Amino acid sequence: MIVHGTLITDALYRSFARKLGRLLGQPVHCYNRRGRAGSSHQPADYSAATEVADLATVLRETGASDVVAHSYGGFVALEAARNVPIRRMVTYDAAVSLSGNLAERWRPELERSMAAGQLDHAWAHLVQGLETAGPVSMLPLGALRMLSILSARTRLGAEMRELLPTAVAEMRAVLDADAELEDFTAITTPTLMLSGGWSPGYFAETSHQLADAVPAVSFAVVPGQLHEGPIRPGNRLALRTARFLLGGPGGASPALGRGPGSRSGSLAWGMPRITGQVPGGSRPPKQGG
Repeated sequence: MIVHGTLITDALYRSFARKLGRLLGQPVHCYNRRGRAGSSHQPADYSAATEVADLATVLRETGASDVVAHSYGGFVALEAARNVPIRRMVTYDAAVSLSGNLAERWRPELERSMAAGQLDHAWAHLVQGLETAGPVSMLPLGALRMLSILSARTRLGAEMRELLPTAVAEMRAVLDADAELEDFTAITTPTLMLSGGWSPGYFAETSHQLADAVPAVSFAVVPGQLHEGPIRPGNRLALRTARFLLGGPGGASPALGRGPGSRSGSLAWGMPRITGQVPGGSRPPKQGG
């Protein structure tokens, strides 16, 4: 089961799912999380618990036992692993808040801009706060607003603008679920936490801390990979993921991410519709391979 990130939908992961399916020799499912086509809206009391319950439901409905999760999806998967039976799990750039380390990435201006209907302002604050757009994240707010206007003319850019309200709720859910390392020590699911060599460094730093504190978790950097690695062409991530799910080792890497401002691509701060209707939540999953 693939759990996607923020500001995107499951459609972008289908190529990755097909690759994984071929390598694993079994179906790989994707699903749209809440707030996307085919899934329920985010409720007023939306939280990490909402996403965990949805993930538990799609696992039960599909019979899937392994989870692969990206960015915000990695946050959801790790929260779920504390209570939901999962056989093996791989996360990529999991957006987990430890001891308030992500608080500085929250821009109150984002929420205010959304409330005022200023979507271009909101997008600019989101890009600067998360820094997942690489050098673009370093641009002045005025330049980012102009980029938002221009990107809205593309299909993907227009879709991301539509999903901005979900991103606000998802970021708030991450911060509200801020945890300490000991909160994850009960996880027994064998977990490989990956981070891209060109991803913002805070993803790798958090994953490294969790791997040091939780016996079931291992960590590795995937060289040359951007934050949006799972939705870009190439086979390296699929091969690394499949090897672990098939029982191979994780293996720590001494190299951490390049840090904020490093070269990275789109805003997949990774978050349901299953490509395949899940009762009261996500749409049922389609098989990716």
